[in-house]
Parts: sequence; C-alpha cells; structure tokens
Amino acid sequence: MTPTKPPDSGYVNVAEVEIDAVHPSRAGFALTGRGRDGAEYLLEMELEMPVDERTRAVLGEILAQSDWRVLRRALQPFRDKPAGLRRGSAK
Repeated sequence: MTPTKPPDSGYVNVAEVEIDAVHPSRAGFALTGRGRDGAEYLLEMELEMPVDERTRAVLGEILAQSDWRVLRRALQPFRDKPAGLRRGSAK
C-alpha cells in the first residue's frame, strides 16, 4: 500500500492493513491481514442488505485483493453503541 497523507481535517493514520484472507460471516465478512506495523488485524464488515451467494463470492474475491487504511479523528476512546442504536436484529 502506498502511504498517503491523511485528510487535513484532523484525521490520524491508525493502521494500514494488507488483507490476507476473507471469511464470509452471517451478515458480511471478516477480513484478516497484517499491518505495516507487523501486527495482525481482524476487520469485520457488516452488510445492511441481503446479498445472494454469487455476489457474496465476487465481493469476497475483491476484498481479498484489497488494502485498508484506517484513519481516526475522535479524541475519546471507542464505545459500544447502546442496544437501542444498533442496526438490524440483535446479535
């Protein structure tokens, strides 16, 4: 992945991850890979719409060839969403 300068709106680069494997999950995909920092990462992606098996296979192949850059602007720690704000059904 070619590093790029983060946007000038206060974002900082948290991680750059080269995806090694993609696994389908009930509602999306789980992507695993190694970051430029040498750490292993797990990225979970949920889809808000149903996807047929052929589309899921194509998306999985595309995602397996991807690199991800994670940027962050917030100054406070991450928090789980309150139960009433979660999308879709209960997990």
